[in-house]
Amino acid sequence: MEEAAAKPELAAVKTWLLDTGPLVAYLDARDPAHTAVASCLDEFTGQLATTSAVITEAMHFISGSQAGPIVLAEFVAATGTRVYDLSQSNELLQAALLMQKYGDTPMDFADATLVLLAEGLNVHQILTLDRRGFSTYRTRRRKHLKLVLDAS
Repeated sequence: MEEAAAKPELAAVKTWLLDTGPLVAYLDARDPAHTAVASCLDEFTGQLATTSAVITEAMHFISGSQAGPIVLAEFVAATGTRVYDLSQSNELLQAALLMQKYGDTPMDFADATLVLLAEGLNVHQILTLDRRGFSTYRTRRRKHLKLVLDAS
């Protein structure tokens, strides 16, 4: 999370956290959420931020298409999406504790890293399809996350 704390300029720019579902939906025109996500992302002019866990999950889901991984990599590059690696031992422990806390929702590792990133960047708008999870999750400061698709 050191990298996230070292990037205070993100606060001045409208920033959205990016979850796996919308990323995959945007890249796959056959996805039922593609139109809503594409409309939302195509109009967005701010900064996208995500975690390496989200990228790993998205790579897995789009790997069925031969061009999928390249399209994902090109998307990240073209949009300037900032990808944060939250895999240091203290971050892994914090993520595991969040996963345990929200075990009944449930929360996976990628979700936990996004909650940690929200706190680290002080960014609380998230582009996600996981309404149940992200309307429940809170940062350690008890901040809730605003679901971008619900606001559109």
